[in-house]
Amino acid sequence: MSRDYFGFSFLQRNIRNDTGTNRVVLNNAADISVIVIYFIVVLAVGVWAMVRTNRSTVGGFFLAGRSMVWWPIGASLFASNIGSVHFVGIAGSGAAAGIVIGAFEWNALIVVIILGWLFVPIYIKAGVVTMPEYLKKRFGGQRIRIYLSVLSLILYITTKISADMFSGAIFIQQALGLNIYVAVIALLAITAVYTVTGGLAAVIYTDTLQTIIMVVGAFILMGFAFNEVGGYENFQKSYMQAVPTITSGIDPSCYEPRPDSFHLFRDPITGDLPWPGLVFGITIQAAWYWCTDQVIVQRCLSAKNLSHVKGGCILCGYLKLLPMFLMVFPGMISRILYSDVVACVDPDECQKYCGASVGCSNIAYPKLVVDLMPNGLRGLMLSVMLASLMSSLTSIFNSSSTLFTMDIYTKVRPSAKERELMIAGRVFILILIGVSIAWIPMVQSAQSGQLFDYTQSITGYLAPPVAAVFMLAIFCKRVNEPGAFYGLTTGLLIGLSRMIAEFVYGTGSCANPSNCPTIICGVHYLYFAIILFTISCIVIVGVSLITKPINDKHLYRLCWSLRNRTEERVDLEKDDWVNNDDGSMDIEEPEEEPGFCKKAVMCFCGLEQKKAPKLSPEEEAELKKQLTDTTEKPLWKNIVNVNAFILLCVAVFCHGFFA
Repeated sequence: MSRDYFGFSFLQRNIRNDTGTNRVVLNNAADISVIVIYFIVVLAVGVWAMVRTNRSTVGGFFLAGRSMVWWPIGASLFASNIGSVHFVGIAGSGAAAGIVIGAFEWNALIVVIILGWLFVPIYIKAGVVTMPEYLKKRFGGQRIRIYLSVLSLILYITTKISADMFSGAIFIQQALGLNIYVAVIALLAITAVYTVTGGLAAVIYTDTLQTIIMVVGAFILMGFAFNEVGGYENFQKSYMQAVPTITSGIDPSCYEPRPDSFHLFRDPITGDLPWPGLVFGITIQAAWYWCTDQVIVQRCLSAKNLSHVKGGCILCGYLKLLPMFLMVFPGMISRILYSDVVACVDPDECQKYCGASVGCSNIAYPKLVVDLMPNGLRGLMLSVMLASLMSSLTSIFNSSSTLFTMDIYTKVRPSAKERELMIAGRVFILILIGVSIAWIPMVQSAQSGQLFDYTQSITGYLAPPVAAVFMLAIFCKRVNEPGAFYGLTTGLLIGLSRMIAEFVYGTGSCANPSNCPTIICGVHYLYFAIILFTISCIVIVGVSLITKPINDKHLYRLCWSLRNRTEERVDLEKDDWVNNDDGSMDIEEPEEEPGFCKKAVMCFCGLEQKKAPKLSPEEEAELKKQLTDTTEKPLWKNIVNVNAFILLCVAVFCHGFFA
């Protein structure tokens, strides 16, 4: 039975089990109560963070006042990275191809150390809020900064937001039965409330809570799943025998589990994820994401000091060990338990079960939740999925707002006051939400096959040139603006040519391969990322060597070899925006006491009319010195260094054990 409100079905009974009959999922008080309690707690934490932090300044809203300690930073890094696309995409790829997809997660154990020890110290010393701002200070000019800001926003919309929306829609269809648009709009509305009102502090604290929910809930489901298949050894045997009953004369290689399903390192030519690509290609993509992406770096820049940055990176690294066990293995178990559905290969059967003719591996994790979890715990797991979706969206919305406000809006309004920037950032979040909702039908029609592979391939086509520019900007002071710009544009043209060709020809499936020419689409996307990164580096260095170098006085504390110079840096260009809230302007018109409604709205949005005390030039210089300080206490420096070494050893062991 369903009820319709204004044309929307509140509960759609269109969820189909293995026998093809419809059944009700969310129809008990326990599940509903858990979900309601979850939302109340999350909103309470967001409001608490909103009240206790200063949200009326750029530093307070975008960088949480640079007051965060290591454990919420580490949890927020993990929650910002792990979205519903991971639960759906990684589990689906595990069901389809085995454990190799977990290498994407374990590679991060190494890259987060590079982030905390090599990249963030430069960003802090540079005194920047956004990554395009760093490139502007490093190279001068405006074209690189604008290019990177626009590219980042495009990537957020086309891969991160779209993938999260799509994976969230899959789970809602399988587990909740709600109309997709009603559910997504409700999620976006709740997400926007504490992103718009609370700023980065609210996002980080709610991410911390949601990390706990995600890990606990996923551990419970993993226990149920392994109990269902009779332990790890039986799991290995059963997975290799998990094939659908309806194959319609299709080649067995399309539906039988791969012989190397339990190996990380696979054949460099015939492997679905070849080992050179796992070692080098993933590292290039991970360097872009973990070391230069605004969503991740912004959390590190909010830390009290460099030791807390490193501690947060270490905690995130240990948490990144978990997806292999919490997502990949359960996805593979789902194939064992529901072979006809999750491993379907006949296009008609797949269309019947999940609405995608190329396969239904993406419903592996949601189907486990729906079928294995008892009442109450099913509600907890739904909360986990909602938490992962919302944590990713809050991170993207906040960081996108930062990019737009500091890198684009200040170009249009260079004399804007701080209050105006706060309003512009919040309004842009609302616009981004509108674009996200409008993008949902395109995502539903475009996505098929393995969702996680889609997001990684798009990243492999667009991100390597950006990774090359940042790496050379920090570690090679001879690189200049013309080299960086032409390296970015050359890499973009090459990457777009491959991406557009794949969209035109389609990626196809095993049963119906794409007819894309081998010379274009025949190179694995991880190999393509390596080639694109190499070409970009060659262009950047080559053009830089034949053009005028940048004088050292412009590079103090902006590159690794000059990171400890104490001389005053002469910026290549002045900042687009400075805080123009001068107290002398207040005498022009008397202040009026706002009404109750206006005062409540201003307080809710962190735009209270109270004035911050005006600092003397000496006090401003001291504050700037504190914000760009990277000194560490010897004791804590040694502690984080030892833990970093242990984490690297753990990473090597995990790769070796499953190689």
